[in-house]
Amino acid sequence: MANTRNAPRRAPSTRLQAVEVGERSLAAYFNVAPTHILESLDHEAERLRGARILQLNATPYGGGVSELLRSGVPLLRDLGLDVEWHVITGDEPFFRVTKAIHNGLQGDPQTLSDEDKAAYLATSARNADLLGDGWDFVVVHDPQPAALLPLYGKGDAKWVWRCHIETGTPNLETWEFLRGFLCDYDAAVFTLREFVPPDFPVARVATIAPAIDPLSPKNLPLARITAKQVLDWIGVDLDAPLVTQVSRFDPWKDPLGVIDAYRLAREEVPDLQLALVGSMALDDPEGWDLYRQIQEKAGGDARIKLFTNLTGVGNIEVNAFQRLSSVVLQKSIREGFGLVISEALWKGTPVVAGRAGGIPLQMADGTGGALVDSVEEAADEIVRLLRDPDRAAELGRRGHARVADHFLLPRLLLNELMLLNEIAGNGPADVLQDPVCGLVLDPDADLPAIEEHGHRRVFCSDDCRRRFLTEQLGEPAAEP
Repeated sequence: MANTRNAPRRAPSTRLQAVEVGERSLAAYFNVAPTHILESLDHEAERLRGARILQLNATPYGGGVSELLRSGVPLLRDLGLDVEWHVITGDEPFFRVTKAIHNGLQGDPQTLSDEDKAAYLATSARNADLLGDGWDFVVVHDPQPAALLPLYGKGDAKWVWRCHIETGTPNLETWEFLRGFLCDYDAAVFTLREFVPPDFPVARVATIAPAIDPLSPKNLPLARITAKQVLDWIGVDLDAPLVTQVSRFDPWKDPLGVIDAYRLAREEVPDLQLALVGSMALDDPEGWDLYRQIQEKAGGDARIKLFTNLTGVGNIEVNAFQRLSSVVLQKSIREGFGLVISEALWKGTPVVAGRAGGIPLQMADGTGGALVDSVEEAADEIVRLLRDPDRAAELGRRGHARVADHFLLPRLLLNELMLLNEIAGNGPADVLQDPVCGLVLDPDADLPAIEEHGHRRVFCSDDCRRRFLTEQLGEPAAEP
């Protein structure tokens, strides 16, 4: 690990905003997260004990990154690491540019103007001046702060760029602009390996799936009677079937297609209701534009309910929606990971979701619900689940089990600390990982496996095993 304790520090007159978080204890996750994960996490933290780690992103609330940091930072501190979470500053023009970069990395054909690029660089330079010094590791999340490394200087720290969005087929002009800022990073992290853009300039690339915090207000146990009171309070009638989508108001989440699917399903289930529960974030000015489009599309339909975090719907309300909905819908067209899938499945609620990004990994082997590719398929699957509550309950039960095994916060932190130990030169971790998706596996579990040249490879699912056979060994994808 780089030792910067005695290195001279810059002394900016002001610093980037530090985000305050509460205190958490890893002990609270025993009997919730798998024991083998918790034991390995404590061991990996011991190898980094005392390290100074900066987590850097664009917003303290709204979206999955801030949720993960709010839960993960205090747990890393409990493990003996010196971790701070800072957010960059920016005005609306800057965040419109970063949203355009975000969209371009997901394939949007719109290109950046010279003025856009200049605005991004100018704001990035101002943030670099406020960064401060003395870190052993700097973990930079997504495109918004990506340019700080070349503008600030690497120093003795190890830098990691963590990309949470789907970037496998980017707009090449947008990608070329961002790529130039990434060359000196020590490692990069993507949700899935197919998200790595072409001609990626960082040699060490890790695949790390996100996870949910089962003990956060959004996911902690909530009695049914309490959840019902929460939704009654905001005007949701639970006497009729309810379909809910929880997501940012983002065109890639296809909320307009959600309304179309609801209207088709309602032809078969006349009393069906739809709730669109969206979050607004500081770094997403386009959200308000889409919000108005959704209002127009709803057209005064009293059975379509529209809620946001800025109108009193927070984590507890989302918890109640995901727990009491008949079906949770996530009709994403493009997706980084879609943690709302794991959130809903953790509560035992079946899901109908777009076949995008990390969603199929969470719902591998038909777990948890149905994957769809169109509005019509989404409507059909909603109706099927509503008409067969026993099947819906069984899908939800299996989904809960998969999330418990693979998509809880301690596993995510374990993957991340394994990477930091590696780039610090502390050697590899002694854990079992899926060679396709990178998930940490229980060595004592009965999991799909193959023998390859005398070496046994173990997988989290038959889907990952089949994919390995196809991509690595050239065997047919069909089940033998």
